Amino acid sequence: MSALPDTLVGAGLSADRVRVVRGGRVLVDGVDCTLEPGTFTGLLGPNGAGKSTLLHLLAGVLGPDGGTVRFRDRPLSQTRARERARSIALVEQSLPADTAQSVREVAALGRTPHRSLLAGDSRRDLEVVERSLAAAGVVHLAERSYSSLSGGEQQKVQLARALAQEPSVLLLDEPTNHLDISAQLETLQLLENLAADGTAVAAALHDINHAAASCSHLIVLKDGQVAASGPAESVLTPELIRAVYGVHAVMLKHPLTGRPLVALGR
Repeated sequence: MSALPDTLVGAGLSADRVRVVRGGRVLVDGVDCTLEPGTFTGLLGPNGAGKSTLLHLLAGVLGPDGGTVRFRDRPLSQTRARERARSIALVEQSLPADTAQSVREVAALGRTPHRSLLAGDSRRDLEVVERSLAAAGVVHLAERSYSSLSGGEQQKVQLARALAQEPSVLLLDEPTNHLDISAQLETLQLLENLAADGTAVAAALHDINHAAASCSHLIVLKDGQVAASGPAESVLTPELIRAVYGVHAVMLKHPLTGRPLVALGR
């Protein structure tokens, strides 16, 4: 994918002391974070730590019970739905599969915020969809029925749909879920490239080493609160990993990249 148009690259997306309570349970509690253009932020933490909830807050799918989410220097709640849909894309972990649409048609849904109500696909719409299919590695599946695909293939198609939105902020919940090792590395490299082109990327990740290898910034959550945030080199310590995950860790240096590498054990 090429660099984002200048008109879509603006101020970052941020959360200020956000709080979410559901059924008497606090899911997110006083979290601060900022996603700036050109950064790749990894959200880490065990199951139930609040990663998905925070992504839904940042996408505007959920409203906070306390605190504020701001986009381009104003509350996200005051941003028009069309502008939000043009600027912020969310790739969910759970994927709807009961559709008769083709892969190309699913990816083309990402162009909906950019079209007028009665207009069909413009030449640019078609070009963006094709680029998005190619970037996500599913152009060869374009005529296949989406519901006939494997979970990993569907995951990549949903990424293509999000790329077709041409968002300035891309949010992903477990984007390497269902993918084989090669596809995981390709997806992470694509996200790094998007960040390098000016997109603000944030992804909830289970794999600590994926986050350490690819992300420019980490936010570690535990019980809905921020346990640590910053560059991987400073955040990922044996003490932090033991406190958050309850496992023993030894910090190493990756022999190929020089990035932090975490060896885990009981």
